[in-house]
Amino acid sequence: QLQLVESGGGLVQPGGSLRLSCAASGFSLDYYALGWFRQAPGKEREGVSCISVYAENIVYADSVKGRFTISRNNAKNTLYLEMNSLKPEDTATYYCAAVRTFGLCGLQRLYDTWGQGTQVTVSS
Repeated sequence: QLQLVESGGGLVQPGGSLRLSCAASGFSLDYYALGWFRQAPGKEREGVSCISVYAENIVYADSVKGRFTISRNNAKNTLYLEMNSLKPEDTATYYCAAVRTFGLCGLQRLYDTWGQGTQVTVSS
């Protein structure tokens, strides 16, 4: 079974930090570009960041650039998102996703394996 499971979400105050993890099982991430996406109630899902197989290609949404850091540990079959200086507008359900490609990590429509999501709430 191919599965991605996110963890690390929770409630944090503005300016705080969280680290999200995405653990893969049933397949190796060695062949997959990975991405973090988020969706707030009533809004479209948006890309947050993505990373290619060997991290030669990393992309951040303008809204999180300088605050979030994406990384991966292929040996541990895990993807991470370090989130700093969190803002209320970062509140959303965060999903990790994978697409089998050695190329660029963009093109959200190509991601076809998704986690169940983890809730991040930024509030005082």
